[in-house]
Amino acid sequence: MPELPEVETTRLGVAPYCQGQVVRELVVRESRLRWPVPQQLSALIANRTIQGVERRGKYLLFRTAVGSLLVHLGMSGSLRVVDATEPPGRHDHIDIRLRSGACLRFHDPRRFGCFLWLAPGEQHPLLSNLGPEPLSDAFDGDYLYQLSRGRSVPVKSFIMDGKVVVGVGNIYANEVLFLAGIHPRRAAGRVSQARYNTLAHSIKQVLTSAIEQGGTTLRDFVGGDGKPGYFAQQLYVYGRGGDSCKHCQARLREIRLGQRSTVFCVTCQR
Repeated sequence: MPELPEVETTRLGVAPYCQGQVVRELVVRESRLRWPVPQQLSALIANRTIQGVERRGKYLLFRTAVGSLLVHLGMSGSLRVVDATEPPGRHDHIDIRLRSGACLRFHDPRRFGCFLWLAPGEQHPLLSNLGPEPLSDAFDGDYLYQLSRGRSVPVKSFIMDGKVVVGVGNIYANEVLFLAGIHPRRAAGRVSQARYNTLAHSIKQVLTSAIEQGGTTLRDFVGGDGKPGYFAQQLYVYGRGGDSCKHCQARLREIRLGQRSTVFCVTCQR
């Protein structure tokens, strides 16, 4: 699934093409996504100027004067800039066609993405309970420490909870816990403030680096310009179960935690 860096990479890729541009039409070829595309969506956004493209967690928000288009890429979705005359492929379900001639094309083989509408001032249920952005000043080690007190949930599950902090998906949770030297099964309430300071720093460092490098290359993901990311070349543990630790050469262990693949070093992480 595209994680926060991949979604931010998409935002950075498409924003220059659509910010300040007028939507000529919204073409919906397949409305059966994770939630049905609203029938009135095309009429709501047609002839509107996209004032800005924002990101909240893994959601993209295309802002206009009359409301916002809420987009989620789902498990296999991508949003790319193409020429409007380019014929759509089998899984190209939605086009945002601009008067400039550019087209934002939504490709989603599994159809787990979404295109929804937010009226001005509306707080959508998908966004209302989200935690702080991990790259914001509101997120730090003290915040994690205070919120974790008395929590017995594994620390990996804790930082992947969108109500705690948004955008720390499975790939990056594996990576940041390795860099912070924290065992993924350790109870969140048994991690010290000093170690949470290190963990918060690692989260900011890893996500920033991934964004700068274009996100993590996954089987189904391509960035907004159609090019894959390259952060996968930098992974320390994710997808490397059974390989040698890059720090101590011990064999990395892979387990299932919260139904997710979890890879860690038994020597470096405590």
